[in-house]
Amino acid sequence: QVQLVESGGGLVQAGASLRLSCAASGGTFSLYAMGWFRQAPGKEREFVAAISSSSSTLYGESVKGRFTISRDNAKSTVWLQMNALKPEDTAVYYCAARDAKYRASPNDYDYWGQGTQVTVSS
Repeated sequence: QVQLVESGGGLVQAGASLRLSCAASGGTFSLYAMGWFRQAPGKEREFVAAISSSSSTLYGESVKGRFTISRDNAKSTVWLQMNALKPEDTAVYYCAARDAKYRASPNDYDYWGQGTQVTVSS
């Protein structure tokens, strides 16, 4: 069983940067594909980024060029660096893990964190 704990959310102004962290425990982190998703009020959960066990990456169209996902297997941690934030990036951000190749659908992930709120003011 994998436990995921996100941190790093907060309230920032448009154009600012934030770095989210997700610490994993209880499993073999290096074998898991990791993903970041977000959910705004009244909207479906949206794919943000994913990283494979070998650090290949995949991004949602709305964050390409602004967000960067990375991982450190020795620290069992995955990060989401978010630059040039926009008000439309406001959401609860969730970290997720799956014991297979990375995917963009939240339905394909087995383990989830509790989420961290990111609010971007205009």
